Amino acid sequence: MKILVTVKQVAALDEDFEIRADGKDVEPDFLVRDLNEWDDYSLEEAVRIKEAGADVEIVALTVGPAGADEVLRKCLAKGADRAVRVWDDAVEGSDSIAIAMIVAAAARREKPDLLFAGVQSSDHGFASTGIAVAGILGWPHAAVVNQLSYTPGEPRAAIRRELEGGLLQAMQIACPAVLTIQLGINTPRYASLRSIKQAAAKPIEVLSLEDVALSAADVGEAGSRSRVRRMYVPPKGRAEMIEGTVAEQAARLAALIKEFKGDAA
Repeated sequence: MKILVTVKQVAALDEDFEIRADGKDVEPDFLVRDLNEWDDYSLEEAVRIKEAGADVEIVALTVGPAGADEVLRKCLAKGADRAVRVWDDAVEGSDSIAIAMIVAAAARREKPDLLFAGVQSSDHGFASTGIAVAGILGWPHAAVVNQLSYTPGEPRAAIRRELEGGLLQAMQIACPAVLTIQLGINTPRYASLRSIKQAAAKPIEVLSLEDVALSAADVGEAGSRSRVRRMYVPPKGRAEMIEGTVAEQAARLAALIKEFKGDAA
């Protein structure tokens, strides 16, 4: 059996940063990169299924340039058996749906029994890639899974997922399936020094778009449903303590609303 775990190298801002000259992103030198938190829980859940005694292969998959090898090696150190990275210069500028196209193409190549993705990424937070992958593949899917019970080889997995309003839904899902994993489903492990050293020596398979049967027209801005027009730091607001009687406070509040709307009358 095989579990494909999609992971992302996310970016966090330094305390000081600058917007890129084209206004569409932050200058890379001001970004700190690491494994996406939600993906850490996804990987741990796959490793736990394997450690239950089943013959399971865990494949960590990312879409990114060579710098993303760092998060793949972290996955190898935590229990992944193989690491695969898909990249081509044409991928630059892809939105979450174009990335989903690449992940789905890689999944067709790997033929996993389950595909785990984090509910969302901590940098963009679209929460759309995993579900888009399921739609492209035509697989059953469940989002925001916070409990999973699965015996490798079984045709169905038992899951519990979070719904709006604090509700929970218990259900079974047919495999192969895509599950987006929520924080708190488990406690991710720390990699030992020995496993980190072993991971450093393991190969990372690098695939091109051609390897996953895609072209440049399928990715980047050409294959995206959305694009960044401009990125900027929003202006800071201001606060005012309104004092006086209730009538005075109401009058001042009404005046502020008119001022904000540009109505001087």
